[in-house]
Amino acid sequence: MRETPDHVTIVMATRNGAAHLRAQLDSIAAQSHRNWSLFVSDDGSADATRQILADFARHHPLRLVEGPGRGAAANFLSALCHPELPPGPVALADQDDVWLKGKLARGLRRMAVGGRRRGDGPVLYAAESMLADGGLKLLSRSKSGRVRPGFAPSLAQNLFAGHSTMLNPEALELVRRAGVPPGVVWHDWWLYQLLAGAGAALILDPAPSVIWRQHGANTLGGARGAAAGLKRLAMVLSGEWGRTMQAHARALQQNAPLLEAEARAVLEGFLSAPGRGMGRVRLFRDLGIRRSSPAGDLTMLAAAALGRL
Repeated sequence: MRETPDHVTIVMATRNGAAHLRAQLDSIAAQSHRNWSLFVSDDGSADATRQILADFARHHPLRLVEGPGRGAAANFLSALCHPELPPGPVALADQDDVWLKGKLARGLRRMAVGGRRRGDGPVLYAAESMLADGGLKLLSRSKSGRVRPGFAPSLAQNLFAGHSTMLNPEALELVRRAGVPPGVVWHDWWLYQLLAGAGAALILDPAPSVIWRQHGANTLGGARGAAAGLKRLAMVLSGEWGRTMQAHARALQQNAPLLEAEARAVLEGFLSAPGRGMGRVRLFRDLGIRRSSPAGDLTMLAAAALGRL
């Protein structure tokens, strides 16, 4: 694989993705930025996924490795930490989306500008998406909401969707130093939390770069509306979201030396907060733990008062 200065490695995690994989690979092959290679970690696919990848590899640079078999988050993070991953910037790719032609080129430009502004430090980039149904009929655009990206808000909600995420080399090095914490449930949320805590430049691009396919196999997806809202509400009130927040917070605590002092203080405040009641609500507010909508804030604070978060 080439490792020239403008080379970018596309990291993809696959598992039984044959239904939509060809369209995603075709969109990668059509990128205006031509200097890329594909690094795929496959988690034991039993369908035609590996054959599709083999066909693609006959004409394009592709490295296939075995995934750890512990779910999508571990699959992506183990790929990012793989000893054979080339150095340089990386772009994450889901197996079922379609990239717009200028995705890599625009992301690399925006990361370069962000890195210069922060003294060539770590940069995390993601872009908005066009939501589509399983047949790629466009439905709507994603919306990042009103919250400015930062470490405290990252404890409550992910703003950096993995299917559009890119990291510069300095950000990748931080991720590799953190490894693959066993409690991480969502790899993209973890990347946002870790890099925000480490003081990375956080870039949310309002220009869409991906057609984000919504289908039955999506774990959460970007769907909106009453049904999607009720599903998320159920996750919060059942305590599932709170358990994920706590698991990620403990993983961050294990990597505290990578975090800035301010982030460590926020993290310790969150972990030492009262288990329920108005004391927990006040602490969330004081620390700046927020979600991206007023309704989301209200739900979060109510759940915190009830001891669900």
